[in-house]
Amino acid sequence: MSHSRVQSIDHTVQTTNRWLADLAEAIGTEDRDFALRVLKAWLHAVRDGLTVDSAAHLAAQLPDLLRGVYYSGWEPSRVPIRRGREEFIEYFARSARVSLRDVSELAPAVTEFLCGELSEPSVTHVLDRLSHDVRTVLQPTGTARRG
Repeated sequence: MSHSRVQSIDHTVQTTNRWLADLAEAIGTEDRDFALRVLKAWLHAVRDGLTVDSAAHLAAQLPDLLRGVYYSGWEPSRVPIRRGREEFIEYFARSARVSLRDVSELAPAVTEFLCGELSEPSVTHVLDRLSHDVRTVLQPTGTARRG
């Protein structure tokens, strides 16, 4: 039996690996597992604050493999979840397994990264659906690095 590769699966694996390598570099690490945790925390924290339609709009722009990560654990009947600034930071930190103070560098770095991968207007459109307090946590302020 011949084992042939499925191009669409190979492509999404390559794209996801490139994204994680680029994000890891943007946050100042070589640890792609860490980059995935941070990206997943951003995706889930933002997703939960969106309506079903807005969440689906964001998901449609992600590589197939990351779309699966995005939807993992999602309960569309419970959204949007309105978190205040502090609750959002705590959720992000717990999900990414980082300190509360690291969120102020990591969350904007992921936003900046996604603006480059998906397009800034697409990301801005999604963020505009969130409260002002949460947007201030996510807003890029320049190049963020993790020591």
